[in-house]
Amino acid sequence: MTDKYIKLEKIGEGTYGVVYRAKERKTSRVVAMKKMRLESFTGRISYTTIREISILRDASHKNIVRLLDTILQEKSLYLIFEYCDMDLKKYIDGAPFGLPVDLIKKFTYQLLCGIKYCHSRRILHRDLKPQNLLIGLDGNLKLADFGLARDFSNPLGVLTHEVVTLWYRPPELLLGARYYSTGVDMWSVGCIFAEMMSSYALFRGDSEIDQLFKIFGILGTPDEHLWPGIRQLPNFKIIFPIWRRYPLDQIFPWMSYDAISLLEKLLIYVPSQRIAAKMALRHTYFDDINFSRS
Repeated sequence: MTDKYIKLEKIGEGTYGVVYRAKERKTSRVVAMKKMRLESFTGRISYTTIREISILRDASHKNIVRLLDTILQEKSLYLIFEYCDMDLKKYIDGAPFGLPVDLIKKFTYQLLCGIKYCHSRRILHRDLKPQNLLIGLDGNLKLADFGLARDFSNPLGVLTHEVVTLWYRPPELLLGARYYSTGVDMWSVGCIFAEMMSSYALFRGDSEIDQLFKIFGILGTPDEHLWPGIRQLPNFKIIFPIWRRYPLDQIFPWMSYDAISLLEKLLIYVPSQRIAAKMALRHTYFDDINFSRS
């Protein structure tokens, strides 16, 4: 590995391992080097890492981070990615009153382009959040961190509901659904879209039940009329408090009618009625975009 790359500095760390900024010796190209920890007892590569490598090796889209190389050395696995110097979370944190409206539109469009590509290839990301969306050196958004992603088939089999970071997790997963599809990613897109508007997560729960109540407090408590079949979900309780819907245009009065219209379609309770990425890209909100369509 040291014959091919030079470590420059550590830029991140998590349960998965450490990320470095590095340089390729042959070309002097700056890259991101993700040093993955192997499973402690077996010394093997984890299943989630194998899945991430498999998905990214086959992916080819300008709004998905590129996996350039993989190197297995001693007790570590190194994943080499194109270098992006910032993630969307840092971008949002640097704008305490929300991102400029033109930038919100650009990033949302590019996020949807990346998700459309994934869904068209039968891949669910299952962990969309600002920290997992990178901003490249060209200023464009790229999907990253596919550790929880998986292929899906039709009809979709039983899946774990313990995916998606809490603030971006859709209500069907919070209610214990084991059968789900692309709607889980679209809900997360809606949460990220809203967060770019105000620099504040729309639903900030500190537990699964609190997260549900944060959603109900804004979108209203769903019933069988609003969400047919909700009573059959494992975690649904008839004693849930009753909240009435709060209009989204009153939460984000500075956003256009079209922006609120798209947000409402992304945050629909019934997963099958949530707008798909392909249709979202055709929404009137994007009619006046002045950057290259994907």
